[in-house]
Amino acid sequence: MTDAQTTPADPPTGRRGVVTDLPDGRRRLEFRRSWPDGPDAVWDAITEPDRLARWFGTYEGERAPGARGTLTMTHEAEPAAEAVVIAECDPPRRLVVEWPEQEGWRVELALAVESGRTTLHFVQHFAAGTDVTDFALGWHWYLDKLDAVAGDRPAPGDWDSFLAEVGPDYGRTPENAPEG
Repeated sequence: MTDAQTTPADPPTGRRGVVTDLPDGRRRLEFRRSWPDGPDAVWDAITEPDRLARWFGTYEGERAPGARGTLTMTHEAEPAAEAVVIAECDPPRRLVVEWPEQEGWRVELALAVESGRTTLHFVQHFAAGTDVTDFALGWHWYLDKLDAVAGDRPAPGDWDSFLAEVGPDYGRTPENAPEG
Protein backbone atom coordinates (compact mmCIF):
# COMPACT_ATOMS: atom_id res chain seq x y z
CA MET A 1 0.00 0.00 0.00
CA THR A 2 1.31 3.41 -0.81
CA ASP A 3 1.30 5.67 2.19
CA ALA A 4 -0.40 8.97 1.51
CA GLN A 5 0.93 11.94 3.40
CA THR A 6 -2.06 13.73 4.85
CA THR A 7 -2.85 16.18 7.60
CA PRO A 8 -5.90 16.25 9.88
CA ALA A 9 -7.36 18.89 7.52
CA ASP A 10 -6.98 16.40 4.64
CA PRO A 11 -8.97 13.35 5.80
CA PRO A 12 -9.64 10.27 3.68
CA THR A 13 -12.45 10.77 1.20
CA GLY A 14 -12.88 7.30 -0.36
CA ARG A 15 -13.57 3.93 1.18
CA ARG A 16 -9.91 2.96 1.35
CA GLY A 17 -7.91 3.59 4.49
CA VAL A 18 -5.27 6.31 4.48
CA VAL A 19 -2.00 5.89 6.38
CA THR A 20 -0.12 8.97 7.54
CA ASP A 21 3.41 9.06 8.93
CA LEU A 22 3.33 11.47 11.88
CA PRO A 23 6.20 13.79 12.88
CA ASP A 24 6.96 11.65 15.96
CA GLY A 25 7.36 8.53 13.77
CA ARG A 26 4.06 6.92 14.67
CA ARG A 27 1.61 5.99 11.94
CA ARG A 28 -2.08 6.90 11.74
CA LEU A 29 -4.71 4.86 9.88
CA GLU A 30 -7.94 6.67 9.00
CA PHE A 31 -11.20 5.78 7.34
CA ARG A 32 -14.36 7.78 6.71
CA ARG A 33 -17.77 6.31 6.07
CA SER A 34 -21.15 8.08 5.94
CA TRP A 35 -24.84 7.27 6.03
CA PRO A 36 -28.07 9.22 5.50
CA ASP A 37 -29.26 8.17 8.97
CA GLY A 38 -28.92 10.34 12.04
CA PRO A 39 -26.09 9.90 14.59
CA ASP A 40 -28.29 7.93 17.01
CA ALA A 41 -29.06 5.27 14.39
CA VAL A 42 -25.40 4.92 13.39
CA TRP A 43 -24.31 4.86 17.04
CA ASP A 44 -26.73 1.99 17.62
CA ALA A 45 -25.21 0.07 14.69
CA ILE A 46 -21.78 0.51 16.29
CA THR A 47 -22.67 -0.24 19.91
CA GLU A 48 -25.98 -2.12 20.25
CA PRO A 49 -25.04 -5.74 21.09
CA ASP A 50 -27.08 -7.54 18.41
CA ARG A 51 -25.97 -5.14 15.68
CA LEU A 52 -22.34 -5.10 16.86
CA ALA A 53 -22.33 -8.90 16.61
CA ARG A 54 -23.47 -8.70 12.97
CA TRP A 55 -20.45 -6.69 11.83
CA PHE A 56 -17.67 -7.12 14.39
CA GLY A 57 -18.17 -9.30 17.41
CA THR A 58 -19.29 -9.29 21.01
CA TYR A 59 -18.46 -7.14 24.00
CA GLU A 60 -18.86 -8.32 27.58
CA GLY A 61 -18.54 -5.70 30.28
CA GLU A 62 -19.84 -2.37 31.44
CA ARG A 63 -20.37 0.25 28.75
CA ALA A 64 -18.98 3.39 30.35
CA PRO A 65 -15.74 5.42 30.34
CA GLY A 66 -13.00 3.58 32.21
CA ALA A 67 -14.84 0.25 32.05
CA ARG A 68 -12.90 -2.91 31.31
CA GLY A 69 -14.38 -5.70 29.29
CA THR A 70 -13.75 -8.43 26.76
CA LEU A 71 -14.13 -7.84 23.04
CA THR A 72 -14.35 -10.92 20.84
CA MET A 73 -13.84 -10.49 17.11
CA THR A 74 -16.23 -13.24 16.01
CA HIS A 75 -15.74 -12.79 12.26
CA GLU A 76 -12.11 -13.93 12.31
CA ALA A 77 -11.01 -17.38 11.11
CA GLU A 78 -10.39 -18.12 14.79
CA PRO A 79 -12.40 -15.75 17.03
CA ALA A 80 -10.14 -13.95 19.45
CA ALA A 81 -11.23 -12.54 22.82
CA GLU A 82 -9.16 -9.61 24.06
CA ALA A 83 -9.24 -7.36 27.10
CA VAL A 84 -10.24 -3.79 26.26
CA VAL A 85 -10.83 -0.53 28.09
CA ILE A 86 -13.47 1.98 27.08
CA ALA A 87 -11.32 5.11 27.28
CA GLU A 88 -14.07 7.49 26.15
CA CYS A 89 -17.78 7.09 25.53
CA ASP A 90 -19.91 10.09 24.57
CA PRO A 91 -23.07 8.79 22.85
CA PRO A 92 -23.77 9.35 20.01
CA ARG A 93 -20.58 11.22 19.18
CA ARG A 94 -17.41 9.47 20.27
CA LEU A 95 -16.15 6.06 21.34
CA VAL A 96 -12.51 5.30 22.10
CA VAL A 97 -11.40 1.75 22.88
CA GLU A 98 -7.93 0.71 24.02
CA TRP A 99 -6.34 -2.74 24.02
CA PRO A 100 -4.05 -2.68 27.10
CA GLU A 101 -2.30 -5.93 26.14
CA GLN A 102 -1.45 -4.57 22.66
CA GLU A 103 1.07 -1.76 23.05
CA GLY A 104 -0.41 1.49 21.82
CA TRP A 105 -3.61 0.02 20.38
CA ARG A 106 -6.27 2.70 20.53
CA VAL A 107 -9.23 2.94 18.15
CA GLU A 108 -11.19 6.19 17.94
CA LEU A 109 -14.66 6.35 16.41
CA ALA A 110 -16.16 9.82 16.02
CA LEU A 111 -19.57 10.60 14.53
CA ALA A 112 -20.55 14.00 13.14
CA VAL A 113 -23.21 15.33 10.81
CA GLU A 114 -21.68 16.63 7.59
CA SER A 115 -23.78 17.81 4.65
CA GLY A 116 -26.87 16.14 6.11
CA ARG A 117 -25.18 12.74 6.53
CA THR A 118 -23.72 11.07 9.61
CA THR A 119 -20.01 10.58 9.05
CA LEU A 120 -17.84 8.12 10.94
CA HIS A 121 -14.19 9.11 11.29
CA PHE A 122 -12.19 6.02 12.30
CA VAL A 123 -8.61 6.51 13.56
CA GLN A 124 -6.02 4.07 14.85
CA HIS A 125 -2.43 4.96 15.72
CA PHE A 126 0.51 2.55 15.43
CA ALA A 127 4.10 2.54 16.65
CA ALA A 128 6.79 3.87 14.33
CA GLY A 129 7.78 1.40 11.63
CA THR A 130 4.62 -0.72 11.89
CA ASP A 131 3.49 -2.26 8.60
CA VAL A 132 -0.13 -1.13 8.68
CA THR A 133 -1.20 -2.86 5.45
CA ASP A 134 -2.96 -5.87 6.96
CA PHE A 135 -4.59 -3.78 9.70
CA ALA A 136 -5.92 -1.38 7.05
CA LEU A 137 -7.27 -4.25 4.97
CA GLY A 138 -8.92 -5.84 8.03
CA TRP A 139 -10.54 -2.63 9.22
CA HIS A 140 -11.75 -1.92 5.67
CA TRP A 141 -13.53 -5.31 5.72
CA TYR A 142 -15.06 -4.67 9.14
CA LEU A 143 -16.22 -1.20 8.12
CA ASP A 144 -17.81 -2.64 4.97
CA LYS A 145 -19.69 -5.00 7.30
CA LEU A 146 -20.71 -2.00 9.46
CA ASP A 147 -21.95 -0.26 6.28
CA ALA A 148 -24.30 -3.19 5.72
CA VAL A 149 -25.59 -3.15 9.31
CA ALA A 150 -26.01 0.63 9.47
CA GLY A 151 -27.73 0.69 6.09
CA ASP A 152 -29.82 -2.46 6.65
CA ARG A 153 -28.26 -4.04 3.56
CA PRO A 154 -26.91 -7.55 2.99
CA ALA A 155 -23.46 -8.13 4.43
CA PRO A 156 -20.49 -8.18 2.06
CA GLY A 157 -19.07 -11.53 1.00
CA ASP A 158 -16.71 -13.66 3.00
CA TRP A 159 -13.08 -12.72 3.64
CA ASP A 160 -11.74 -14.56 0.58
CA SER A 161 -14.17 -12.77 -1.76
CA PHE A 162 -13.38 -9.44 -0.13
CA LEU A 163 -9.64 -10.09 -0.38
CA ALA A 164 -9.89 -10.92 -4.08
CA GLU A 165 -11.83 -7.71 -4.74
CA VAL A 166 -10.23 -5.15 -2.41
CA GLY A 167 -6.89 -6.70 -1.45
CA PRO A 168 -5.02 -5.49 -4.55
CA ASP A 169 -5.80 -1.88 -3.52
CA TYR A 170 -3.67 -2.59 -0.44
CA GLY A 171 -1.01 -4.64 -2.24
CA ARG A 172 -2.49 -7.94 -1.08
CA THR A 173 -3.82 -10.93 -2.98
CA PRO A 174 -5.13 -14.26 -1.68
CA GLU A 175 -1.63 -15.62 -2.24
CA ASN A 176 0.22 -13.10 -0.05
CA ALA A 177 -2.30 -12.12 2.62
CA PRO A 178 -2.91 -13.57 6.07
CA GLU A 179 -6.07 -15.56 6.64
CA GLY A 180 -9.09 -13.49 7.74
